[in-house]
Amino acid sequence: MPPAVSKSQRKAMAIAEHHPEELYPENKGLLKMSKKQMHDFASTKEKGLPEKVKPKKAKKAQKKRIQKKTPKKK
Repeated sequence: MPPAVSKSQRKAMAIAEHHPEELYPENKGLLKMSKKQMHDFASTKEKGLPEKVKPKKAKKAQKKRIQKKTPKKK
């Protein structure tokens, strides 16, 4: 699972992982994710992440972060 693309997404995942009863009603869908997926998102480092990302830009940002993590094939 790719890491979080914004600070607000990371924070929401941390709340879902540790305090699910405190989630806002519109974020209840996060509880359908596995514990490992929630942990991967919640453990993303915040350094360099924007506070929020618009929906269309989120996919591009996620792809860039994945490409940085995976080594290029020769």
